[in-house]
Amino acid sequence: MKCVISVLGKDRSGVVAAVSKALAENGANIDDINQTILNNQIFSMTMLVTLDPEVADFNTVQESLSAVGEEIGMQVIMQREDVFQYMYKV
Repeated sequence: MKCVISVLGKDRSGVVAAVSKALAENGANIDDINQTILNNQIFSMTMLVTLDPEVADFNTVQESLSAVGEEIGMQVIMQREDVFQYMYKV
């Protein structure tokens, strides 16, 4: 299952590491990643990942990422890729 993960918040060290670690612990693979820092303050990252439902289902990974978001003080949102694509289809 392909998913899109969005991370947004005040820039700080260890964000990519924390999110990547949670994904690895849940058997997810990062297919693509894009990040930027706006005005030297705001961190924004988007990832395309593939989940392995035999290791962890969508809800399990989402809960893990929500916990990471709370821990690092950032908003972390995960959506199924098909839902994401449908939302932005014109």
